[in-house]
Amino acid sequence: MKKIAIYKTLALAAVLGVSTTACEPGEFGDMNVSPNSPSTPNTAGFLTGALRNVGAMTTDIVPALYTQQFGDITYIEESRYKTINFSYNGFYTGPLVAYQNIIDLNTNPETKTTAAANGSNNNQIAVARIAKAYTYLWITDRWGDIPYSEALKGKADFSPAFDTQQAVYNDLFKELKEAQAQFDGGKAVVGDILLSGNATRWKKFANSLRLVMALRLSKADPAKGKAEFLAAMADGPLTSNADNVKYTYLSEANNEHPLYNNYITTNRKDYAVSDVFVNYLLKTKDPRISAIAERNINLQYAGVPYGVFPAASKAQDVSLAASSMRQQNSAANVLTYAQVLFSQAEAAKLGWISGDAKALYEAAITASMQQWLGAAATTTAIADFLKQDGIAYKEASALEQIATQKWVALFYQGNEAWAEWRRTGYPALTPASKPLNASGQIPRRMAYVATEGTLNKINYDKVVSTQGPDTQDTRVWWDKK
Repeated sequence: MKKIAIYKTLALAAVLGVSTTACEPGEFGDMNVSPNSPSTPNTAGFLTGALRNVGAMTTDIVPALYTQQFGDITYIEESRYKTINFSYNGFYTGPLVAYQNIIDLNTNPETKTTAAANGSNNNQIAVARIAKAYTYLWITDRWGDIPYSEALKGKADFSPAFDTQQAVYNDLFKELKEAQAQFDGGKAVVGDILLSGNATRWKKFANSLRLVMALRLSKADPAKGKAEFLAAMADGPLTSNADNVKYTYLSEANNEHPLYNNYITTNRKDYAVSDVFVNYLLKTKDPRISAIAERNINLQYAGVPYGVFPAASKAQDVSLAASSMRQQNSAANVLTYAQVLFSQAEAAKLGWISGDAKALYEAAITASMQQWLGAAATTTAIADFLKQDGIAYKEASALEQIATQKWVALFYQGNEAWAEWRRTGYPALTPASKPLNASGQIPRRMAYVATEGTLNKINYDKVVSTQGPDTQDTRVWWDKK
């Protein structure tokens, strides 16, 4: 009877337009509380949503076009460097703010108990710090100086100043070292779709990022680079292909591999492996070609002519990316053991670490072969490849050989390949035919989103005056001639 009376009261109030807010507190229980609008944010949900960006970051096609791993088939503007300004806004308002919220909720006395229900506070904070550092590294390697120390403050600061790339790198070294040491024996982190909350793997990922970052400083600050490289080695980077960090897409349309979406879902087929890349693999009789490129309609490996205007290719005439790497649920490489070994080989050649640069170079190629080919990477096939002229290690050309083979190993890890090409200058790449940018050269950085010059003008003018013109030709701090 009481329930009937309540419903009658609500119905009468609705007809008369009378408010029912004057009822006694608690009279209707939790009737007005939406189960779909929790009062306390779910940090596991934040983490899952933020980590979904890792796939898009590592598979971004633009830097893979700059390094001529891929080429455009029909619309070749990006291969000719048409787009000057790129936006990083979505990363600040998306994954970066999510990682910061995870950290804040886990340290705020009023919310950290609830957050800990999704895993220990320390573990969840450590994962968020590493993922946040990875995102910032990805951004600064593209744009150079970026908003950092004053970023992610919401309405407290709508116009953050730019930090120098050197300052960003210094803080990221600190963040990654502290974060990898922060893991404790608590529960695995719920919501981790990248490394399944495995603390050991997150530590190796963080230390490997430090190692890669340290080598970026080989020309800008070699003393700092050497010290950070040694520290990362001491803390423990990846040690086998089993440690490779990959983002695995799903067999469903909302989170499918980008190449599957381009080739199958939308049937656009905008990109193919470039002739520069395919021809190098053919020249060196590289068995990885079968895992990287698909044969064309004539059953031949034929890369798409890179940046040639006007375009004259059809998708069936060129080598699309291999079927094995572009299924709906294929995995995208984020950071691999081969990359770590190539970095160690270069560090040994530079005298940063003790070790045999030749042995490390050959181990890196072996790891890459096994990564791409699996059981098909036989001992004999690898040995034959390593004996070839131009591949066989030579002291006089070691740095070029290491960098060039790293370029191959980093196929479809565009941002990393672009960073390494800019730093080392290898392999020697020729700019596209009839480029659409002012200098006609392969871009050295991405220009800031156009709104920075209007919405954050004072700080934008400052960074342009110190870093250099906001163009594709201005080199980032670590990119020295």
